[in-house]
This record gives sequence, C-alpha cells and structure tokens, in this order.
Amino acid sequence: MVEDIVRTLGYATLGSRLKRIGEKLQSQTQELAISLAGEDLPTPYNPVLAALDLHGPMSIGDLAKSLGQSQPGITRMIKKMKSAGLVEPRPDQTDKRVSTIELTTDGSKLVEKLKAQHWPAVTLAVEDACRELHGSFLEQLSQLEQTLSELALADRHPPPPFPDWDTMRKSEESE
Repeated sequence: MVEDIVRTLGYATLGSRLKRIGEKLQSQTQELAISLAGEDLPTPYNPVLAALDLHGPMSIGDLAKSLGQSQPGITRMIKKMKSAGLVEPRPDQTDKRVSTIELTTDGSKLVEKLKAQHWPAVTLAVEDACRELHGSFLEQLSQLEQTLSELALADRHPPPPFPDWDTMRKSEESE
C-alpha cells in the first residue's frame, strides 16, 4: 500500500489536505446536484448565487471580499455565469468604471430551485458526514476523508421535502 504523504506530514501539508477534502466535497456536491435535479451547475457558482440572493446586486470587488476569493477569480467566474445567462453586469450609476453584478431572471429561478432542494440537501448531507467527528483537528480530517469515501453526500441526505433554506441558514448563523 502506498503511504498517504499529505496525511503523514500532518500540519506541514495542511493546506494540501484541506484542498483535497474541498475538492472531494465539491465533486460530491456536484454529483448530488445532478442526482437531485439533473442540474449540472458548477459547484463554485453556488456561493456567488447565494451572495447575490442574500445581498442583492454587488460589485466584483464586494463579491470577492464577501467570498474570500481573488478578484480575478471572481471576474472569470462571473464571465462564465454571464455566458450561462445567470448574471448580468450593470454599470454603476455613480462610477462608470464599476459594474454591479445582479441575477438574471433565469439566475433568480435557479436560486429558488437551489434553495428548495440543493442547498438544504447539501447542508444536511455534510452535517451527517461530520456528525461523528472527534479528536484532534488532524484526526477529524482523517475521519472526514474516510467518511466521504465510505458514503458519498448524494447518499447521505434525507428524502424530500427538505427544510426551508432561509430558516436553516438563519439557525446556522446563530450557532
């Protein structure tokens, strides 16, 4: 058996390990979206859609700050989302150099669909995957990786109907 160097090196490779877990979560979230609704929406779009739904139109800079991502990365994502018909830029009324990004009608419809099924299902599935974690942070990461390998997110969520997304989000904020 080949040794898992990223796991063996512990905190020295924590960033690589978190990236690996993040990629696994994103791919399983993508599979869950396809199984729930037949949507093949790129998983990284979800936080952008949620931010625009929650806060309304935002500049690229504000989106980047809100999501903790780079402005060039958000700009590339918005370009793809615009091509998909989900968002549209509007010139800022006070500063023409700034564009405000807003959801299109199709983007708003998709958000409502995501709020009704996908986001609650993902939340409940990830909660389930994390429910039994214990020990040190590194031990918890090992357990999470094992848990996700044993049973994917698509097989972890309860059957519909799902709880109301806005209520779930607000209860998470208060924890």
